[in-house]
Amino acid sequence: MTAQNATAAGPTTEVVPAAADEVSALTAAQFAAHAGIYQAISTQAADVQQLFAATLRASAGSYAATEAANAVAAS
Repeated sequence: MTAQNATAAGPTTEVVPAAADEVSALTAAQFAAHAGIYQAISTQAADVQQLFAATLRASAGSYAATEAANAVAAS
């Protein structure tokens, strides 16, 4: 997902106004601002996802170790 967001960053944050009037310029600026906000949020979401995955891996290791210890204790 990070690669796709990086690919979309240029075309979405560098919106060219449709015409040479103030409304077109403001509309393009608004779209570019929204795209910039999306890029920031998607970066944070990717970081959270990586942290979540790392936590799950650590938890799986702890769970497996506990199960192994319980199996030894039960024998």
